[in-house]
Amino acid sequence: MRRSWLPRLPLAAMLCCVAAVHAQPRPVVVELFTSQGCSSCPPADAYVGTLSTRSDVIALAFHVDYWDDLGWRDRFALSQSVVRQNIYARNLRRASVYTPQLVIDGRDDALGSDGRAVARAMSEHRAGVPVGLSVGTAEVVVGIGAQAGVPRSDVTLVAYLHHAVSAIGRGENAGRTLEEFNIVREIRVLGAWNGQAGTFRVPRASLPRDATDVAVLVQPSGQAPIIGAAAHVLN
Repeated sequence: MRRSWLPRLPLAAMLCCVAAVHAQPRPVVVELFTSQGCSSCPPADAYVGTLSTRSDVIALAFHVDYWDDLGWRDRFALSQSVVRQNIYARNLRRASVYTPQLVIDGRDDALGSDGRAVARAMSEHRAGVPVGLSVGTAEVVVGIGAQAGVPRSDVTLVAYLHHAVSAIGRGENAGRTLEEFNIVREIRVLGAWNGQAGTFRVPRASLPRDATDVAVLVQPSGQAPIIGAAAHVLN
């Protein structure tokens, strides 16, 4: 559908390793823009479920709200997701946003469950900036190591719910029970990173109550292609 607008390490050991390493392999980041009100989206949601089992992929489902007027209000829709998708539309020179849309590493997009585009990305060498992620009882700690020659970047924390089942009462998916995965519940910019080693701390109590996992994305300002990523379960 289219709409026309634009193994766990102790914290000290983790941060030590992050500061010392200049580059590391990173997972492919796959962002799905989806909606419970879109009849074309369930296969793409299922594909995110398949990707969520892979250690070399961080798959995130960003639910948008612009199809809510079709008769069903998506309980997971975020206005932040719409903003993020619109920025990608401008960056990728797309005339409109649409669902289901996959954005791969912030540099390419594909329709829905296009596994070929994701497979191509996974076959490429992906050296990224060193990112460490530690989850404690009181806080989430993000450590980013030093790396020269990188642009000023945003460090973004994405809190997400690993799995949910929703009975849809109205709209294009009326009568269906949808199984959804890695559903984004909050997008939070922690700050800027300019190539020097840095640490960011997030109180666990400040995260959405239904979040089960967190991911960190390092992305040059303006939502340019992703240069670092990590994910961790909260429990």
